[in-house]
Amino acid sequence: MTSDRIFYQQLKHRLELETVVLATIVKVLGSAPREIGAKMAICQDGSIIGTIGGGAGEAKVITQALKVLKTGEKQLVEIDLTGTPGKDIQGVCGGKVQVWLEKWSSSAIALIEEILELLKTGQSVKLVTPFTQDVPPYLMRYPDSPQKITNSLYFSATSVKTNSRSPLTFTPSASCDRFVETIEPQPILLIIGGGHVAVSISQIANFAGFQIVVQDDRPEFITPQRFPQALFLSQSITETLNTLTTHSLLYVALVTRGYPQDIEALKALLQYPISYQYIGAIGSQKRIRMIKQAIPIARLPNFYAPIGLDIGALTPEEIAISICGELIKVRRGGTGLSLGERMQQCQTPSKVHLSHISV
Repeated sequence: MTSDRIFYQQLKHRLELETVVLATIVKVLGSAPREIGAKMAICQDGSIIGTIGGGAGEAKVITQALKVLKTGEKQLVEIDLTGTPGKDIQGVCGGKVQVWLEKWSSSAIALIEEILELLKTGQSVKLVTPFTQDVPPYLMRYPDSPQKITNSLYFSATSVKTNSRSPLTFTPSASCDRFVETIEPQPILLIIGGGHVAVSISQIANFAGFQIVVQDDRPEFITPQRFPQALFLSQSITETLNTLTTHSLLYVALVTRGYPQDIEALKALLQYPISYQYIGAIGSQKRIRMIKQAIPIARLPNFYAPIGLDIGALTPEEIAISICGELIKVRRGGTGLSLGERMQQCQTPSKVHLSHISV
């Protein structure tokens, strides 16, 4: 799955050549292959950038989008994935999806450039999509004080609510006239330690959508050959954290060679006013106990130790999968249960979300 940053970069390049239709999922009832806020751009030749789930539902959206390209009229399309007899689109997910279709032209490039600049510095972006024919999408801005409000339009009441599972939950009502979404920067995983486990973590976490940063005081362990996926490599934990202070989605995996390196890294982490999404430390029960005795762990509310999910991992590659599984669990708000176990615990099995893309 491409990140928001990559999607908007590709969208910008396409808009320099032609007008497209942007399809955005604004409502999901039940289970669906993609989440609220997922996007796809439909080009004039029918090709696409991104995906909203594939299959017959996506094909229907592409067909409608090509009509929007001709008429210019925005519209809402519903995709039925319940498998109900008589519906024109059926699926096996068990839910329904509403998709907003809107033409985007070269006039939107400035907006996209602003989004990309904010994402580059690790900041989230609030994009507002009005459900009217004459008002284009715009960014919602949060001033430091009421005196700095320059445009009340950005602060109009909306009917968009948020929850811990998803930053985007659209609740239809008589007053609901826009869709507000949070476009998040790509999460960064800071791997402290450059050993065998770190190499495997960097490969798997990068594939899972994390940008990789690696720090180790041994230069021979942080070469581009060992970590080709890394955004940057550093010998200094202080230098590393100085470059990450503006990033809002920072995850940390301590897989150092020993207890002293753990303590040094954790002391440095405590000195920076960064809201870490996750800090995990590898090690035995004795090592973790020594860490907790030496460091005020209460100041690190998202501290996970020993790091990883209990899947019986033994090899560096298996340990890396265990760690990345926990990273995804924390990022997406999962339970860590097998889907079979979770389904047994759910009163309504259809609430179990099976993440997949139809092909």
